[in-house]
Amino acid sequence: MYFCDNYTLAVIFCIVTMLCWGSWGNTQKLAGKTWRYELFYWDYVIGVVLFALVSGLTAGSLGGGEWNFVTNLRQASVANLGSAFLGGIVFNAANILLAAAISIAGMSVAFPVGIGLALVLGVVVNYVGAPKGDPLLLFGGVALIVSAIFCNAFAYRTKALAGNDAKSAKGIGKGIVLSVVCGVLMAFFYRFVARTMDMDFAATVPQSGMMTPYSAFFVLSLGILVSNFVFNAIAMRHPVSGAPITEREYFKGGFTIHLVGILGGLVWGLGNGINLVAAGKAGAAISYGLGQGATLVSALWGIFIWREFNGAPKSAARLNIAMFVLFLVGLGLIIAAGE
Repeated sequence: MYFCDNYTLAVIFCIVTMLCWGSWGNTQKLAGKTWRYELFYWDYVIGVVLFALVSGLTAGSLGGGEWNFVTNLRQASVANLGSAFLGGIVFNAANILLAAAISIAGMSVAFPVGIGLALVLGVVVNYVGAPKGDPLLLFGGVALIVSAIFCNAFAYRTKALAGNDAKSAKGIGKGIVLSVVCGVLMAFFYRFVARTMDMDFAATVPQSGMMTPYSAFFVLSLGILVSNFVFNAIAMRHPVSGAPITEREYFKGGFTIHLVGILGGLVWGLGNGINLVAAGKAGAAISYGLGQGATLVSALWGIFIWREFNGAPKSAARLNIAMFVLFLVGLGLIIAAGE
């Protein structure tokens, strides 16, 4: 099994996570030109499961022995299997809400509000569960990120109200509410998974019943897949915008549109997989916190590539600049907390 053996490498892994988690939404934006997000999401989940399985059978199986992916899965306790599976269910509920928020509010709003809130709450939850790092620097960084979230929310509100667009103004409330609920749920999924993993990768054998990052990720992905038949079915029949649709619509899509969704899942899966590996050296709170710096990446995509703030007043631009500065300084403090 491949594992991370130094803090610098762990930080690099978390930065890659940040890029992956902040960029998969681009595939939804691309598909969204002709494809409903609910249909996109089926392929996204397939991509997540595929990455979890392939990474487990490759990087998670190097060297064989008790740390081997398949061997480790067989000896995992029912409690740990259930906890990782539950983490997948919680994540999926949050992520479908995030996808819905992206569809009506855009990446530059849904990610900073939803995932920014998840970062804040998630760092607290994971630090309480497994304290690691300087709490003053860690929570100082979290405080700055809270301020960044507020800057982004106000920037979005300023843009919508300046246009005196009733439909856009209504979208403010719906988009932010969906993002907030997403953030609260998203904050807890990681802890359900991290608690199942043996972080002492230097040991000859893992603790009895505990899992490796690779086996925990695979069980997490199964929780996402199974719960999707409930959550996404509800989203399709009770959409946040547009008319209800059925599963038959999914089979009307061409190869390319399905591939875009699968690519989105693969990108998120790469970020999640290496983040769980990095947690062994950086600690769950810091690893999760840095990974959820994805909010900064997604906001950059939304503002500069998708032009989601075109036509906004200058005050919105100033608020977004403040958001970026606060996020960068906050993430810097989180990195310093683990040194």
